[in-house]
Amino acid sequence: MSLVVTGSIGIDTVTTPFGKLDDCLGGSAIYFSMAANFFSPVRFLGVVGEDCPFDLPEFFAGRNVDLEGLEVRKGSKTFRWQGSYSGNMDEAVTEGVELNVLAEQPPVVPDGYKDSEYVFLANTAPALQIQLLNEFPDCKLSVADTMNLWIETAKDDLLALMTKIDGLVLNEGEATMLTGEHNLATAAGKILEMGPEFVVIKKGQHGTLLRTKDGQFFALPAWPTEDVKDPTGAGDSFAGGMMGYLANAGKFDLETLKAAIAYGTCTASLVIEDFSLNRWAKAGKGEIDSRLEQLRAMMKF
Repeated sequence: MSLVVTGSIGIDTVTTPFGKLDDCLGGSAIYFSMAANFFSPVRFLGVVGEDCPFDLPEFFAGRNVDLEGLEVRKGSKTFRWQGSYSGNMDEAVTEGVELNVLAEQPPVVPDGYKDSEYVFLANTAPALQIQLLNEFPDCKLSVADTMNLWIETAKDDLLALMTKIDGLVLNEGEATMLTGEHNLATAAGKILEMGPEFVVIKKGQHGTLLRTKDGQFFALPAWPTEDVKDPTGAGDSFAGGMMGYLANAGKFDLETLKAAIAYGTCTASLVIEDFSLNRWAKAGKGEIDSRLEQLRAMMKF
């Protein structure tokens, strides 16, 4: 099934206990696409400014990622994010954000993308997510991600988005911020009351929690990664693995969704082992499959 992602393309500066990397490639749509293409072809929709230093066609060369929806906007500047991690590195501290092109109009959706049936609205302004979702009339499954910035500054738009999507992916801090609930099962229930059919709450090194509108739960631990260097993009890589698997399966019943979450978990466990997207230079689908089998073995008792 056709899978499209729309989200940010960023110039990141990241500091962790293991070092600092300045002006590296980042952004939600980038991480998502690199993960999802292991499972399904990806239609990439995003915009950068004319200052973008990255050759994205070269970066995605050999990957199953269609870049017809990539726009280089003259007179605009690329989104920038600066953040740092400390302690257990479960959450980033945002030290600087320049929305730049993300504060402008969304990219134009190519006609060849408009029949997409699986739509992932990666992290960007919720007003833009709504605009873009309306461009896909054949959508069968729409899932969105968000972040604390939008909960703080654009909550009304986010609540409007929630009435239009099938699923929401967010981390535990964001779930608490959005609902005021520290109990994640309760927070998930409140999120479902806002509109989605299911919610996936990412708990960092403690795994994920799924809750569906019909009362089903599923919890899965994280892959026990020992060599965590940079968690940036882990959530987007998780979503990419999950949505790529769902699009390839062509269905999203509970059992398929559980398997997709497991694949997303194993995919995300790889990207955090190096800075930026460096780990993908040597990772392959076989490594993801191997981790999935080991995760299954860990869960047997």
